[in-house]
Amino acid sequence: MTEKTDALEQATVFRVDKFVVPESAREEFLSKIRETHQLLRQQPGFLRDAILEQIAGPGKFNIVTVAEWKDQASIDAAREAVRRVHAARGFSPRETMERLGIEADIADYRPISR
Repeated sequence: MTEKTDALEQATVFRVDKFVVPESAREEFLSKIRETHQLLRQQPGFLRDAILEQIAGPGKFNIVTVAEWKDQASIDAAREAVRRVHAARGFSPRETMERLGIEADIADYRPISR
């Protein structure tokens, strides 16, 4: 492998979740987001996070969450930990978002080398 490939494989990974949240669903949705982020912060490989709300601009996504992870393995393990906790609590994010009329765009991102 080249140095550039090695650097990219070792780069942190960002989970970026963007949501269109109706005002009527805001409080319930943010409560669930906060609960999930409390769990994420306890997972190995977690580096930092932010829960953001749009205050200006033309974008359609009004709530965005970002979590930075040490590597892809850490984010994959955290995703499974969250899935297990949600299942144990009988919580379905998909069903909740459908019920509340929330649209989501969710993906993992890696920094672009300079």
